[in-house]
Amino acid sequence: MTSFDTSPQLSVWRTLLALAVVFVMLATTGWTAVRHHQGTTALKASRTAWEHGMVDGRKLPEPDAAPGRIARFFTSLTAGQRTELVHDYALAVGNMNGAPAELRYRANRIALLQQARVERRRMRDNRLSPAGQQEAGRRMHRYEALSGAGRQILAFDPEGSGRAAEVFGDLDEAERISVVVPGVDTDLLTFQRTNRKYSAPVGMAEALYTAEREVSPSTRTAVIAWADYTSPDGLGIDSATAMRAENGAVRLNALLRALPGTSPVSMFCHSYGSVLCGVAAHAMPERVTDIAVAGSPGMRVEKAAELGTDARVWAMRDADDWVQDVPHLEVGGLGHGEDPMARGFGARVLSSREAEGHGGYFVPGTDSLRNLADIGTGAYRSVECADDAGACREGLSDTTTAGRA
Repeated sequence: MTSFDTSPQLSVWRTLLALAVVFVMLATTGWTAVRHHQGTTALKASRTAWEHGMVDGRKLPEPDAAPGRIARFFTSLTAGQRTELVHDYALAVGNMNGAPAELRYRANRIALLQQARVERRRMRDNRLSPAGQQEAGRRMHRYEALSGAGRQILAFDPEGSGRAAEVFGDLDEAERISVVVPGVDTDLLTFQRTNRKYSAPVGMAEALYTAEREVSPSTRTAVIAWADYTSPDGLGIDSATAMRAENGAVRLNALLRALPGTSPVSMFCHSYGSVLCGVAAHAMPERVTDIAVAGSPGMRVEKAAELGTDARVWAMRDADDWVQDVPHLEVGGLGHGEDPMARGFGARVLSSREAEGHGGYFVPGTDSLRNLADIGTGAYRSVECADDAGACREGLSDTTTAGRA
């Protein structure tokens, strides 16, 4: 007779119970955040206007046309015509895959200043509650900061809680490109932080860009802080499913297919961002050479080989990261599958000493950030493995002459 303690039925019930306990715990300990969404449709209005627009008697291409088609269209224009389109359709151009990066930066600066004026009016709108007016003030200040000189905003959408992407470095001239994909509770107001700076997308990308330049000063790099998706609200039920990841994966791959040049691309996916990268992996372009996950709850597969990509898969997790206590399984759509740190998963496991818990993988001076910078510059022989045997470097050679001193 099969023991009740080892029966398959009991195993299933234990799994379901573990998930239920986790979700109840998350819901009752204040971890689940609530966002108040605004109903603005500024981007949709700009796209609609573009669809009915003309330049020099020519109809404008569909805003979702193939990136190559969009690129050829802008190349065919005079400088004056490009400037006219940027001013007339700022949000549409600023979010148009295939438009030149510099043009998107200009368009988004205009759009940010336009939206800052909208929020400034809302701050004095007596129809709003004091909390609503305060929220408008926070958004206004964030828009003004993002529109500052030297900021390279590649995507901006004020709708709802907002989405954005920012570039560090010269995207057109980069020999290697890195993309940072953040996790839960990412929106325009948390896109960058003063406190816990390196747990926010801007701080993560800025730190990685600096570290890559230190690792390989001769390598021209660019890093994208990509928060151009609607992330889950806190660690509630949304973060336990793949719905937000599936929607985000479409947007992420649209960006990757539109990146200029042919330089190798490395993905750095944190927390729920690793779920998104796992869902997106099979459709990523071949130029994506590496997918590194930090503090991952899972990638929606049981093995790295099931991701459907030829990219190298790396994983790291700090010893104090609470995500290690999340059940690494998937039942009825809940949960994200095997732990990428597990030996059977097949990822190259990296050291993350001094990473300072779940939000500290990009803190300067940590092994985790140095490892990510080595991957981003192709200095694979310099990465520090989680074990002393160097298993994570097996079969690899550098694609750059740089390496750690």
